Amino acid sequence: MTWMVYGANGYTGALVARLAVARGEHPILAGRTEARVAPLAVELGLERRVFEAGSAAPLADVAVVANCAGPFAATAAPMLEACLATGTHYVDVCGEVEVLESMFGMDGRAADAGVVAVVAAGFDVVPRDCLAVMAVAALPDATRLEIAFGGLTRVSPGTLRTWVDALPLGGVVRIRRVPFPRRERRVAGVPMGDLITAYRSTGIASITTYAQLPVPAALVRWQRLLAPFRRPLRALTARVPGPGERTRARLGVEVWVEASTDDGRAVAMAMTGPEGYQLTADAVVRAVAAIQAGRARPGVLSPAMAFGPGFVAELDGVRVFKDA
Repeated sequence: MTWMVYGANGYTGALVARLAVARGEHPILAGRTEARVAPLAVELGLERRVFEAGSAAPLADVAVVANCAGPFAATAAPMLEACLATGTHYVDVCGEVEVLESMFGMDGRAADAGVVAVVAAGFDVVPRDCLAVMAVAALPDATRLEIAFGGLTRVSPGTLRTWVDALPLGGVVRIRRVPFPRRERRVAGVPMGDLITAYRSTGIASITTYAQLPVPAALVRWQRLLAPFRRPLRALTARVPGPGERTRARLGVEVWVEASTDDGRAVAMAMTGPEGYQLTADAVVRAVAAIQAGRARPGVLSPAMAFGPGFVAELDGVRVFKDA
């Protein structure tokens, strides 16, 4: 079946496209600008299409679209609307809290249209979502979740642009140390997509999310002060290169999730895996294949809701640790 990578001109989209071709897939490459989509399509020998995210006609013959075009505040809802009009299944790598909340608001419409819409199907938030479901399954009366990741030391232009756009929302609320599998790390409390996805997949409302930040914690702590400078900062993000192939091969990520009860009982799960963008590309290509194989019901779903918590263990180079 035909599928598409939208935002193939971006850092993550290009990684998805290259991995798909390496696995014998031939997705259509698409984006908003011909000059940026064409070089990769020619290099990989793939069909290309150029259109805005809300256009339905280019999706008429597409079974699944993988939306890698951020910021997702501008592309996620319009692309899903187009998918509902054409019966095209949908995957994205969104990690933006407000966007994910609005996407889950379209669940009923997606189910009625028979469309599978898997949101946050990259490093945001596949590992954390799956581990959260595993932890709660081991402690069914849990009332709280703490979710943390470490090891992401370099980011793509799109990720940095998303952070710049979120400057008015504020930042760090708490600092703590987390016992990741490789070593203990200092992490900062920041709002991440898991606040929405983990609630949907586990039913637990009390969730705190942490990250080992790729920027100094002090910078995020005072990010509201930077909000007036969003326009020039956003322009600068285009000059920031994402991690190169050698860096991706060298780095790895760690995730830790703890479910706990009001009386102090707790269960922790953890994992180690490849560099975050590499994991994202793998997760997207596998998510598309899983949708094509009929593994997910229609509706707007988190990765664990769509494919089960074991999905994370299907990814290359991932090791899961129980009772971490």
